[in-house]
Amino acid sequence: MNLIRIDPWLEPSAQDITDRHGRFINRVKSIENDFGCLSEFADAYKYFGINYDAACKCFTYREWAPQAHALFLTGDFNNWNETSHPLVKDKYGIWEIILDEKECKKSFTHQSKIKVIVVAKNGKQFRIPAYITRVIQDDDTKNFTGQVWLPKKFNWSGDNFKPGDQEDLFIYECHVGMAQEKEDVGTYNEFTDNILARIKEAGYNAIQLMAIQEHPYYGSFGYHVSNFFAASSRFGTPEELKNLIKTAHQMGIAVILDIVHSHTVKNTVEGINQFDGSESQYFHAGERGDHPHWDSKIFDYGKTEVIRFLLSNLKYWLDEFHFDGFRFDGVGSMMYFHHGNEAIDGQQKYFRQGVEFDAITYLQLANTLIHTINPGAITIAEDVTGMPGLTTPVADGGLGFDYRLGMGIPDFWIKLLKEYKDEDWNIGELWNVLNNRLPHVKTVAYCESHDQALVGDKTLAFRLMDKAMYWHMQKDDPDLIIERGVALHKLIRLFTIALGGQAYMNFMGNEFGHPEWIDFPREGNNWSYKYCRRQWSLVDNPDLKYKYLAAFDREMISIIKENRILNSMFAQQLNMDDWNKTIIFERNNLIFVFNFHVNHSVADYGFRVPLGGDYRIILNSDATRFGGHDRIDDHLIYSTFQKDGDSNHYLQLYVTNRTALVLKKV
Repeated sequence: MNLIRIDPWLEPSAQDITDRHGRFINRVKSIENDFGCLSEFADAYKYFGINYDAACKCFTYREWAPQAHALFLTGDFNNWNETSHPLVKDKYGIWEIILDEKECKKSFTHQSKIKVIVVAKNGKQFRIPAYITRVIQDDDTKNFTGQVWLPKKFNWSGDNFKPGDQEDLFIYECHVGMAQEKEDVGTYNEFTDNILARIKEAGYNAIQLMAIQEHPYYGSFGYHVSNFFAASSRFGTPEELKNLIKTAHQMGIAVILDIVHSHTVKNTVEGINQFDGSESQYFHAGERGDHPHWDSKIFDYGKTEVIRFLLSNLKYWLDEFHFDGFRFDGVGSMMYFHHGNEAIDGQQKYFRQGVEFDAITYLQLANTLIHTINPGAITIAEDVTGMPGLTTPVADGGLGFDYRLGMGIPDFWIKLLKEYKDEDWNIGELWNVLNNRLPHVKTVAYCESHDQALVGDKTLAFRLMDKAMYWHMQKDDPDLIIERGVALHKLIRLFTIALGGQAYMNFMGNEFGHPEWIDFPREGNNWSYKYCRRQWSLVDNPDLKYKYLAAFDREMISIIKENRILNSMFAQQLNMDDWNKTIIFERNNLIFVFNFHVNHSVADYGFRVPLGGDYRIILNSDATRFGGHDRIDDHLIYSTFQKDGDSNHYLQLYVTNRTALVLKKV
């Protein structure tokens, strides 16, 4: 296994890694024996659910429900008759009904409503088909129902976007519903018309769309999925989502789906729980099938029908919607029976103790399938456990993800701001945390995501400035709290993107210090949308300081992108000065200077640089256009010098407190 050559520390676990790869190979062989190849295996969405067969001019509806006693299709097409359209079961537990096109011409049509009646040991229930591609909610009853979706074929012509063409990845994490300023649910069309241009202008080249898979409770942020193949109808139609993706591609923006295969909602009315009357159809029976922390159900990844359902789901979003990849939610939770909530302090615990082998095999299959369908597709794992080989190719003994989320970075910043005074920050710890990753483990660095923006937590901006943001964000209003907050907000973001990984992520609005938290409408806030939106008017207002943070973020992204910082070698430490809380390093020929000190500004601050010559400042967080004091002249050329008997090259410049500078050799 090449993974061991890459990381010799894993040598004692060579057999475990070989066994892991062996389980994957055996599963692939089994699939190929029964279905031909992995990609055909993942065509289940073309077989199950409602599909039109042009050859026989009929509609088919198929459902896997091995423990059910009887199934009946009902809906608008038969005036909701409960028994007129029974399905027939085969020896594999697959139920089927064929509807002749002539019979359906007037009634089984685009947008007609349907459900399936399942008779099982738990009685008779009206259910939504598991592979349904459209689910709508009744405005009055709030009940969900399936919908026959037979639109004109979407025009993808001209969409030749390839995510692999992106040299570096700058991800803008988004939620369509709360992306507008209005106190309501935003739509796919509004996102396309109003938000994509903002993202493009800010310099981001990828969006990560959350809450797309249908979910009954809006406040779950999309993480309690009920209908895996249905794009949430809250935001519009599937075609409007496709148009959003096509438009993003025309702008050079990749679209990543935040996919939830780690668990599913317990609901039996909207979801797939107890679909055939048993608790073990899609999930493990008993306690093992319940997620103790998320109040949800856990898939049985060892069952062929289950992994076919999930792999088919991936292929569906790639082929039908042209998504450019996936951010996999809860990977750490999937891989261990303790769901990542126990310390993993030894190799045995990574590979043997409490490991969910079937889930790991599923993730290997998923990454293999995704990169077979689209070799340039992007896969990102949300994992805090540090599973060895997470981002190593499957053929080399790994799990095959392209990136992992650097989840420890935002946790560190929050802890630092909550528990330490500014003057007590340990610059050695700052350096170590941001560089704490293996070279071969590609990491998405970020200061904060949606997790830090939810009620019960605080964004960096709100943690830094809190209620002062309500009263002192006017540009001509000097305020010490705001001044500190604006300065540190810029430093933290630049420090993170410059050191933390090979990709960078930001949650929408956080780049300009969006105030307050996200609070979805719920009973506790009288179903209000006041905090479930983005106030773009704040950054658009020329009289407010939010524009300074947005301008800095835009310039920061541009410089990092232009100088190919993200995928360069690790930074070279040049200077660590605890007295002045100053860190200086070089990465890909740029010199980064950070002074985190509360009040130490040092004139003629000298430090070593790798190359002699003339340097100029290309980014200065203290510039007035970024809300600073303009204490440093950006137009000066700084020339290196040498000391007697010393072959090193040195620079001298004014290093002001709470300031970050980036210099480039002329």
